[in-house]
Amino acid sequence: MIYTLTFNPAIDYYIVVDDLKLGAVNRTKGEQIRFGGKGINVSLVLKELGVKSTALGFVGGFTGEALENHLKQSNIDCDFVKVSGNTRINVKLNDTDINATGPDVSQENLEELFCKLDNLQKGDFLVLSGSVPKSLSQNIYEVIIQRLKEKGINFVVDAEKQLLLDTLKYKPFLIKPNHHELGEIFDTQITDFKTALLYAQKLQSQGAENVMVSMADMGAVLLDENGKSHTETAPKGDVISAVGAGDSAVAAFLAQYLADKDYENCLKIAVSAGSATAFSDGLANATAIKDIYKTM
Repeated sequence: MIYTLTFNPAIDYYIVVDDLKLGAVNRTKGEQIRFGGKGINVSLVLKELGVKSTALGFVGGFTGEALENHLKQSNIDCDFVKVSGNTRINVKLNDTDINATGPDVSQENLEELFCKLDNLQKGDFLVLSGSVPKSLSQNIYEVIIQRLKEKGINFVVDAEKQLLLDTLKYKPFLIKPNHHELGEIFDTQITDFKTALLYAQKLQSQGAENVMVSMADMGAVLLDENGKSHTETAPKGDVISAVGAGDSAVAAFLAQYLADKDYENCLKIAVSAGSATAFSDGLANATAIKDIYKTM
């Protein structure tokens, strides 16, 4: 079973306003609501690809209830911890993002999450992705992995900088920095596949089993647990939004790994899914992912 953990999920409210005037009444040209968070995005794309998962995390208030109802209507299993306060609403105004902080998570809330995580079994996958609320320790990924490390769980980590680095000594099954995040870790710029693989090898030497580096419209690279490198160039297309593309790649990688454990195919469909989402208004559906996969 695959479990996704989203510490700070959100409802994203997209607004388009022509000729925005501050301090005045403005009328929207268009608006849209999307439910998400990195782990939740992974669960949604896994569902598109016919793979079951359980979404874990913290939700609260009427917004949290709306998010949970949306996932249940999408036939995704949920096992959230209910917190005080409301799940955050992020406002996406034209090209400007206004991201809310989100509700506080208490120690009691955290202990309830730990109890749920303790039920995971050997061979399960746990996807840890996204930011951590300020009310939680910033090493919470490491705390969770350390707690579960003897259970034989496959950890997937998609996080920035120290959040990611702190998990490497526990040998996560897969990590997925993008090329900007990888460059920030090593204080350099990653502009080609060769350089990405070089620094992926450094992360692998610190403990990661598989390192996939997403590189936007360039594609992605993978250094697998056997030391073999793979590269995949992204298809050409009109990018609408890159939001969720990396999460889509993680979901597709896991779906393919469960199907055939062929790392070349895993990277190929990961790039297909990331590209399909980038070319879509929202997360890609299975048809779009498979159509691109067939052309690669």
